[in-house]
Amino acid sequence: MKFTKVIVVVLFLAMTALSAQAADKPPMIGIYNEVPGKAFSFDGKQVEIIEFLNFYCGHCNNFESDIPVIKGNFPKKTKWRTVPLYWGKSAKAVEAFFLAEEAGKGEEMKKALFKAVFVEKRDISNVTVVEKIGMDAGLGFDFSRRLRAGDMAKKVGEALIMAQEYGVSETPTLVIAGNMRVTGHDSGHKPGAFKDNVITIIKGLLKK
Repeated sequence: MKFTKVIVVVLFLAMTALSAQAADKPPMIGIYNEVPGKAFSFDGKQVEIIEFLNFYCGHCNNFESDIPVIKGNFPKKTKWRTVPLYWGKSAKAVEAFFLAEEAGKGEEMKKALFKAVFVEKRDISNVTVVEKIGMDAGLGFDFSRRLRAGDMAKKVGEALIMAQEYGVSETPTLVIAGNMRVTGHDSGHKPGAFKDNVITIIKGLLKK
């Protein structure tokens, strides 16, 4: 009998906790998919956004110009994290990004890698090319040494595992507030629609 009462109490507490968590999430607008197993996370002040991308992805390159617009709509209200993915080609470009990010030059490297692929038509699967991009971005000998040594190979693998956990199957994919997965496919890949959808979702969170 006591054992039964304990089970009932535990179930009641669990349901109460889930109800409280659901109550913390405001009614949402915009198009997104909730990620199974991931919790909604928002402190009411700053929206966390994870951007999954691939440096060979044309949609990701085009989305680069939309990011400042999104951030500009919500000054100091978004916290952006970039997670590049290695899918089927050399991982050196992704390793280079993580090395540059560690040195405080992640954004510079991100832009330089997209430019190398889509403007300069350079082969970023070639470690010598990536090494030169890093040197041009102001990264020194230590960057080259660590790039060739594969110091960020583990982090590249962790990024892929993270993408799997969030159910990422295309790029760019954003995860907003912990469990709201947003893709261009959700908006029909129409020009500007992905950006507008993201802005709509963030506005809903901030009640702006």
